[in-house]
Amino acid sequence: QVQLVESGGGLVQPGGSLRLSCAASGRTFSTYAVGWFRQAPGKDRDFVAAINWSGGNTYYAASVKGRFTISRDNAKNTGYLQMNSLKPEDTALYYCATSRRGNILDSAPTLYDYWGQGTQVTVSS
Repeated sequence: QVQLVESGGGLVQPGGSLRLSCAASGRTFSTYAVGWFRQAPGKDRDFVAAINWSGGNTYYAASVKGRFTISRDNAKNTGYLQMNSLKPEDTALYYCATSRRGNILDSAPTLYDYWGQGTQVTVSS
C-alpha cells in the first residue's frame, strides 16, 4: 500500500504561483509514475501532468503546458507540481496519484493505483 498526502494548496491571486507537494509512504515510490489531477465543483476529474519513475519523462495537459512543471525527489519520496501564471480557471481540488506502471505517462485516472485526499487551489482576486 502507498499513502499519499498533498499539501501546498491555498488562495492565490491571478498570475501568482503555488507549489504543491505529494508526500508518499513506502519504499516503492521511486518505482512508480506520479500524476496530478484536478477537479472543479460539478466537473469531471481532469488530468494535469504526469512524470515517470525516474523523472526523465513528463507529460502535460495542453491547458497547463508552459505554466506548470511536474517533478519528483525519490530520495524524499515526494512529488511536486510547480504552478505559475495561475488563472481563475485553475481553481480546483488537486490530487496526486501514483501508478505501479513506472513508465506510464497517461491521462486516464483508471491507470493510477493510489490517490491522495486532495489539496484545494483557489485563484481569485
